[in-house]
Amino acid sequence: MEKAIKKSSLSISENGLEKKSSAKRLEVLKTYKIYIGGQFPRTESGRYYIPTNAAGKKLANVCLSSRKDFRDAVVAARGAYGGWSGRAAFNRSQILYRMAEMLEGRKAQFIDELIQQDSTKAKAEKEVNLAIDRLIYYAGWCDKFQQLFSAVNPVASSHFNFSVPEPTGVVSTIAPQSDSLLGLISVIAPVIAGGNTCVVLASDTKPLCAVTFAEVLNSSDLPGGVVNILTGKPSELASWFVDHMDVNATIYCENNSDIQKMMREKSATNLKRIFFYDKINWYTDEGQSPYFIMDTQEIKTTWHPVENIAGAGGGY
Repeated sequence: MEKAIKKSSLSISENGLEKKSSAKRLEVLKTYKIYIGGQFPRTESGRYYIPTNAAGKKLANVCLSSRKDFRDAVVAARGAYGGWSGRAAFNRSQILYRMAEMLEGRKAQFIDELIQQDSTKAKAEKEVNLAIDRLIYYAGWCDKFQQLFSAVNPVASSHFNFSVPEPTGVVSTIAPQSDSLLGLISVIAPVIAGGNTCVVLASDTKPLCAVTFAEVLNSSDLPGGVVNILTGKPSELASWFVDHMDVNATIYCENNSDIQKMMREKSATNLKRIFFYDKINWYTDEGQSPYFIMDTQEIKTTWHPVENIAGAGGGY
């Protein structure tokens, strides 16, 4: 009788386990952290949000970056600027090409994330392929744009007069909000190809690929601080992107007229250069050009007496 009771309770226990195991499992959402100075911290504010796709499916836990996160990112970008701008152009080219290689190796993951964010498989594959090709495009320009845009200027004195482009410094960028990957890469690549460092605010509604791209950057020989990626609300952070005194230029890729007006006004108080890329189709050839590199370059002109060069090396 005792054995029967034990057997009966075991059966009940097993049935209970079966009932529990048949219940729908609660999915554990991935936490997508921000990328500052080559590290992946959580936002200092402790805030986060959960973006959803068109079907209402929750995608991830995403950091809601604060003004302090932006300031930390600017400090990291400024600290990395000297080393990055001082590198040989060919070495910057190698690193951008390496970024393309690493992105190529993780195509499946990026395609999956784009599909989660309402893209079709065909469109997702096209976007990832274009993003890889765009990195290679700018890798090719790293050691060539200076030859194209430099000049030896005619002067009415016994001097050589050279004008050459040099990086402007730290560039803050609010990336296109309508796509997750291609627009982000299209604004980052020309900035760093020219020797600048940057702080980028990714798409608010489609942030997944941006943080995954930070993982690509972290494994592609890019020094920490050259690219810093934040996630959050443009309406909350836009004013700090243009107001910070240690940011040399700001790029805004949306057509919000109120934010554009605010940026014009604030940039006038600190003489910051601003660019609005709000009418560019990043999926066409319009989305890539060496002129995007030149937007964040300064032209330095150098005078040198002719006779000093002749005396030093001869031949003139």
